[in-house]
Amino acid sequence: MKRLQGRVAIITGAAQGIGLGIARKFMDEGAKVALWDINEEKGEAVTKLLLSQGFDCAFFQVNTTDFKAVTAATQAVVHRFGKVDILINNAGITRDATLKKMSVEQWDQVLNVNLTGVFYCTKAVYPFMEEKAYGRIINASSVVGLQGNFGQGNYAATKAGLIGMTQSWAREFGRKGITVNCVAPGFIATEMLLTIPEKVLDIFKGKTALGRLGEVEEVANVYCFLASDEASFVTGTTISVDGGVAV
Repeated sequence: MKRLQGRVAIITGAAQGIGLGIARKFMDEGAKVALWDINEEKGEAVTKLLLSQGFDCAFFQVNTTDFKAVTAATQAVVHRFGKVDILINNAGITRDATLKKMSVEQWDQVLNVNLTGVFYCTKAVYPFMEEKAYGRIINASSVVGLQGNFGQGNYAATKAGLIGMTQSWAREFGRKGITVNCVAPGFIATEMLLTIPEKVLDIFKGKTALGRLGEVEEVANVYCFLASDEASFVTGTTISVDGGVAV
């Protein structure tokens, strides 16, 4: 039997990159997936492709910084699929700058998407999980949330904040049958990262114990484990998927 057979998952930021990789992995393992993304064009295109491949999924254009929109989308998912078992808080942005150069707008934008958006999505989905006494919530942190990074004070703050939120919610939700965990990827070969000059990529590779970039599938595998019943006694933890950057 497939590990996520019969489960329903919401994945934010699912139109590309790691989010799309997670969606594919989950559907391969039998899940029905609601792909949320603010980019309607990309979201509709990938969902059309996935449907043509026989997967059970649906796209919802959602701005996760709008609580009313998040609440409405959650209700639409439950109407479409009957329940929500898994929430993957993957949506995130960067607006990099040093403290001296960072604008208030850049700070606010990153906190609104990466931190407040996660709060909104979890708050909207939680009641449906509580009702069923079952849930898997997985938040997307980063190696930057563990170590910091030059010019990414806003991003690092949000990714470190997610770890604290994860630990707090694990304590709050545990008696309701809901686990909450975090994944902290390192340098992963997404479309965005591969636009960086080769010399810079070589520096990234050199920072890992394995001497290479990670693959999206390698991150998706960890999400799949945490979303499955195999991880039924795992909660409040952060798993690094960084090839040994943090070693």
